[in-house]
Amino acid sequence: MKLFRIGELAKTAGVSERTIDYYTKLGLIAPEERTQKNYRLYSVETLTRLERIVQMKQEKYSLEEIKQSLEKWRLVSTEEQVASKLTTLELHVQQLEREVNELKPLLGEMKPVQARKMMAGLLTKSAGTMEALKILLENTMM
Repeated sequence: MKLFRIGELAKTAGVSERTIDYYTKLGLIAPEERTQKNYRLYSVETLTRLERIVQMKQEKYSLEEIKQSLEKWRLVSTEEQVASKLTTLELHVQQLEREVNELKPLLGEMKPVQARKMMAGLLTKSAGTMEALKILLENTMM
């Protein structure tokens, strides 16, 4: 498991070390553990949480509102989180299917060489993404 010291976390998240200290004091984030020299170590989950805080600050939420929102998020069960993400993923797939259907007539109007060239890069990326999704789903269903 990757753990960040405060300076690494600050640099990765694009905030100052003082901000991390402040958010830790407010209880918005917490170190995962401490080293023998008492350095605070933060997890990748904390980085994700910190990025969410930064995004909410940019959207003009107060720190109290952010704290309440993060608390609600923490209380949501893992099953609910997975169901929500899968629903979102399903909606994305449906949107992609609609867009592909919209592209079919346009691609039909192009010369075959142009159409293949346009689709080549997309198909490579799409195939990799679909394979990763398949592996993820297969591994979690075992």
